[in-house]
Amino acid sequence: MPIICKLQCQIHLFIGNSIKIYMEVETAEKLGWIKLSEHRKKIVIDLAGDYKIPTEISKSTDLSKSEVSRTLRDLKNKNIVVCLNEESHRGRIYTLTDEGKEILDYI
Repeated sequence: MPIICKLQCQIHLFIGNSIKIYMEVETAEKLGWIKLSEHRKKIVIDLAGDYKIPTEISKSTDLSKSEVSRTLRDLKNKNIVVCLNEESHRGRIYTLTDEGKEILDYI
């Protein structure tokens, strides 16, 4: 019978004598945080393997531009998305970080 436990900062799955590391605890916490919000889920899924500006995200997710901007800011602060041209005031390009891509696999 599989056993899941938190050891230090990783979540481990014990099956018999083998151990599988699921993900870092911090990543698991971020995954839960994303799953609590349809807006966050929509945007992470929308950015899968893509580079988009907020207007494109707004159109493809049916979220308002202000909802997209606010959610992107929150996702950026959690290191789930990154803005590639932060200095620009218009046409900012966003994509998933490596951690964001890992989280996407579990959504």
